[in-house]
Amino acid sequence: MRKFSLIFGIFIVAALSGTSALMAQEAAAAQADAGAFQTLKRYFIEGDWVWMSPVLIAFIFGLAFCIERIITLNIATVNTDKLISGIDEKLAQGDLEGAKEVTKATPGPTASILFEGLRNAANGPDAVEKSIVNYGSVQMGLLEKGLIWISLFIALAPMLGFLGTVVGMIQAFDRIEAAGDLSPSVVAGGIKVALLTTVFGLVVAIILQIFYNYIVSKIDGITNKMEDASIGLLEVMSRNNIFK
Repeated sequence: MRKFSLIFGIFIVAALSGTSALMAQEAAAAQADAGAFQTLKRYFIEGDWVWMSPVLIAFIFGLAFCIERIITLNIATVNTDKLISGIDEKLAQGDLEGAKEVTKATPGPTASILFEGLRNAANGPDAVEKSIVNYGSVQMGLLEKGLIWISLFIALAPMLGFLGTVVGMIQAFDRIEAAGDLSPSVVAGGIKVALLTTVFGLVVAIILQIFYNYIVSKIDGITNKMEDASIGLLEVMSRNNIFK
């Protein structure tokens, strides 16, 4: 019994020690995160708010456009195989209106272009294909909405940073000229502003570029699904003798 109590006591002490170590690690991680945020804040202030603020504004607006596009594109993504299967089921029953209702009940551009195709079914396969192509162009424009603004902020952020760099270097040379001495203490302030604005501008551009590439790849994926669904619709309509 005494031996069991001793083992149990050792187990409790080990568990408490492990918990304490885990809590200490979490506290250290939280402190490191807080320290990183404070460091970032300090560098932002030291970089001169006159030049850092435009970079921050470009980041906020660019990120807002990216988030809006990502949410919209995720909503627009649809299971095209399931959609075509539902249309095929209705057309096999001779229910063209029911097939239209299937597309109306499905969100996204793919369902919209398929609805346009079904709406022109009475005019023959050429009319269906033409309506799909024309309306597909409209939907592509809607999918790419806002990309031009993201591209603008990607280009603008590093340019604003470089502008701060040039101004900082000019300030550094002005101090050298005024002091008549090339000591580090004279030029350090201006050079620091120059480097910090450049770094922040490049970081903002890198982050927005990653989001931009993800959005473009998402649009390409939706476009491919739209093309596959369009081909599938024509096959389904032909198989069910919709074109008479």
